[in-house]
Amino acid sequence: MSTDYQQAREALGVRLRELRLSSPHGRLTGTQLAKLLGWAQPKVSKLENGKQTATPEDLRSWAVATGQPDACDELLARLRGFESHIRSWRRQLASGHKPVQDTHLAEHTSATVFRGWESSMIMGILQTPDYARHIFLRYAGLQQSPRDTEEAVRSRIKRQEALYDPTKRFHLIMWEAALRALVCPPAVLAAQLDRLAGAVGLDTVELGVIPFSASLKIPPATAFWMYDDTRVIVETWHSELWIEDAPSVSTYLRTWKTLRESAVYGADAQRIISTARQALRPA
Repeated sequence: MSTDYQQAREALGVRLRELRLSSPHGRLTGTQLAKLLGWAQPKVSKLENGKQTATPEDLRSWAVATGQPDACDELLARLRGFESHIRSWRRQLASGHKPVQDTHLAEHTSATVFRGWESSMIMGILQTPDYARHIFLRYAGLQQSPRDTEEAVRSRIKRQEALYDPTKRFHLIMWEAALRALVCPPAVLAAQLDRLAGAVGLDTVELGVIPFSASLKIPPATAFWMYDDTRVIVETWHSELWIEDAPSVSTYLRTWKTLRESAVYGADAQRIISTARQALRPA
């Protein structure tokens, strides 16, 4: 799927190529530029074709080597523009939810350490098929997108295979409200809570719950997901925000760690899940 992020990276590559070809010292080949920079030639090709994300130092070196140092500020502005980039739901969901789920599946395949915070529903990585089905149907209605519900459910459930990969670790926190939100029929939520209780025992999962009664250092606001502490994905009503610039990622990591201080784990988390489960039983 062509994303806003990839399109921005390709546009930067086009601009880099323009600078190489318009060097005041004479038109440079990729090989010549690579030699000037002390790089392997494939790196020049990858940057120009949007196959690799440039670092700020890459851009500064490129501008100087092509004899156009004044272009450096422009290049850095372009980079900042897509280090934190918006992927609109309108564009992403044009073909349904499955392509979005497949994108996240690919991210889960390549990363090893995950941190997540969710305040309003059970995290996708821990959802049952029935629960996920209701979530997709509700969002398809909201976004007026194609209903490829079963395909999206299968992709989301496939992502959960990572929970059983001993090389991966999931550090997850949810607010108690996420355990009680009736975004599906009570029977579906009951089964979901049973599934959640089982996840507490997985050796790859550290599952924390912030009780309603907990003292909070910060409000339990927007949900987010972190990959290897280098990328953050935040969902809003109109888009996904993919964040990769180090200062912003550090802010989310501090946020996660601050929320963690209010969470309970192990048997205490099990008790909160069990209490929410019991509240669903008919009087």
